[in-house]
Amino acid sequence: MRSSSFPKGMLAIADLGCASGPNTLLLMSEVIKFVHNLSKELGQESPELQIFLNDLPGNDFNHVFTSIQGFKENMKKEMGAQAFIVGVPGSFYDRLFPTDSIHFIHSSYSLHWRSQVPEGLEENKGNIYLASSSPPCVLEAYYKQFQTNFSSFLKFRAQELVTGGRMVLTLPGRRGEESSERECCYIWGLMSIALNQMASEGLIDQQKLDSFNLPMYMPSAMEEEAEVQKQGSFAIERLEVWDMNWDAGYEGEVTSLPAGDGGYNLSKCMEAVFDPVIAHHFHLSREITDEVFKRYGLLLSDWMAKESPAFVSLTVSLTKRH
Repeated sequence: MRSSSFPKGMLAIADLGCASGPNTLLLMSEVIKFVHNLSKELGQESPELQIFLNDLPGNDFNHVFTSIQGFKENMKKEMGAQAFIVGVPGSFYDRLFPTDSIHFIHSSYSLHWRSQVPEGLEENKGNIYLASSSPPCVLEAYYKQFQTNFSSFLKFRAQELVTGGRMVLTLPGRRGEESSERECCYIWGLMSIALNQMASEGLIDQQKLDSFNLPMYMPSAMEEEAEVQKQGSFAIERLEVWDMNWDAGYEGEVTSLPAGDGGYNLSKCMEAVFDPVIAHHFHLSREITDEVFKRYGLLLSDWMAKESPAFVSLTVSLTKRH
């Protein structure tokens, strides 16, 4: 955007996988501030902003909408920014916007989710995602699902972005092709342990556990780059691989969990995301679901006391080719 082609009338921005909660509008506030400051730097008025917040239809858009009016008023008061915000329910693996209508697309920690659980995971019993005990056919099934989804994502975004439009995508991933299980998958291995313990005690159904696999895939930087190059509509401006400790950024109260509070805090974060997935698949009561995450928190705490595990994340900046 730092060029003479910076839009002077209207700037269309989309946040894909916006979710619902206090962070939903945080990214948009940063974008608005950037646009405002850059406009001043270029000596021109800030463009009007058309902001699209996208997530699946089941997202709590009502909660998002109740926050919009106050957000718009604050942005206008602080910077004189005029922002028009709408919700766009739908999968980002399908078309979402008209052709050549969007200037900037952002997505953070959403693109690791696949459109469906890959087919052919029958031999992955005892695991809920990739693990060292997963046979090669399971890895291949997950990888093919990633290729299918990410190729569709790039194709549709290329149709929707204007020429020279940009995307910034951040998602959990792996450093390289031979990355260890601990780098990207061990956090799910601990969940597998908790679920298998409870199945052995008859607290959850063993058959349901055998059929449970998470619909996601954490690609390596090379895999992500290969798909971008194969699709051909985008140039990679920057691709970064970075680490974040499992308990980074926690500033809450210390808990009384015997094994320490780090695992408890991370377990609560994971529960916010995966509680609906687990409850839906296993049809568990609230009491049993709470027990799942209690045990998971203890396993996390024990592991974090021995190791310094980190999430690996990929951030890529892409520009649509002419």
